[in-house]
Amino acid sequence: MARSRYTFVSRINDGQGIGTWSSGQTIFNAVLTGNLEADTIVLTQGQRLDHLAGQYYGNSTYWWIIAAASGIGWAMQCPAGTVIKIPKNLDVALSIGR
Repeated sequence: MARSRYTFVSRINDGQGIGTWSSGQTIFNAVLTGNLEADTIVLTQGQRLDHLAGQYYGNSTYWWIIAAASGIGWAMQCPAGTVIKIPKNLDVALSIGR
């Protein structure tokens, strides 16, 4: 059974400590300082973070990792031209973000 792209958002907001702002800030700082390697892309029309997470990580629920690394908050849809950072190692990003 397919999950809604909002399934993970409810987990973020229910106090389980997954994807909190402090996690996002930690991931962003790790990318900024070079402690977490990331690819840089510029979004084109119609690209969304959940689609990129599915493409890069095989799981669209990790969109928040890309949002955090890019310092764009919790927006899943961003305008074309937005510079996005995609951490190369999901396991490292998750360990930093917890």
